[in-house]
Amino acid sequence: MKIVVCAKQVAVLGDEVEFTDDERAVDPDFLDFALNEWDTYATEEALQIRERLGGGEVVVVSVGDEDAEDAIRRCLAMGADRAIRVWSDELEGADPMRVAGALAPIVQKEGPELVFCGVQSSDAVQAATGAALAELLDLPRVAVVTTIDWSGSGPATVNRELEGGLIDVTEVDTPALFTIQTGINEPRYATLRAIKQAEQKEIEFVAPEDVGEAAYRVRRMFLPPKGEGAEMLDGSPTAIAERIADIVRERLG
Repeated sequence: MKIVVCAKQVAVLGDEVEFTDDERAVDPDFLDFALNEWDTYATEEALQIRERLGGGEVVVVSVGDEDAEDAIRRCLAMGADRAIRVWSDELEGADPMRVAGALAPIVQKEGPELVFCGVQSSDAVQAATGAALAELLDLPRVAVVTTIDWSGSGPATVNRELEGGLIDVTEVDTPALFTIQTGINEPRYATLRAIKQAEQKEIEFVAPEDVGEAAYRVRRMFLPPKGEGAEMLDGSPTAIAERIADIVRERLG
């Protein structure tokens, strides 16, 4: 039994932001980096399934430069068996389709029964890589998964989160790809010993053969101009409602 977890190192904005000279990205000096929260839950779920079944392999695959190895090693410290880093300079700032395209041949070669992705990344928040990867691999996909019941072979029964707090129970044949929602489990903390052992593990590097064409490009990043600020309303509910109506009429001209 093998589970592949697709993980990402995400950029975290600090209190201050400045852009690069070409105004197409945030200056790295104003960013911190960490393992994507959703991918932490995906890794934990893979580890729990391995433990429940009494064996198997959890392989982490990530698209990123050498700096991304910090996030990959966190997955290894949690208990993942192996890790693969995929990178080419052409993937800098890549859109979800190009990331999925870089991941697909690696995942296909591994031949896992299950593929896990986080529902979304905290920096891009597009929730598209998992769906694109499933399509490229021709795998059935279930999104926003909150529970997985699987015996190690055959169909899996999963709960997926819908709008309004509704839960849909779905049975899906495996191999399959699931995008994992936060709250599905409680991610473990890596021990100091596990962290040190993870630092010694080799991370396999793979250069993609074809990164494809960009689906979009960033033309410019900028801070939106500040307005006049908020208008605080007080008084009775009726007076506040009348003032809101006046504001709407004024804005509509």
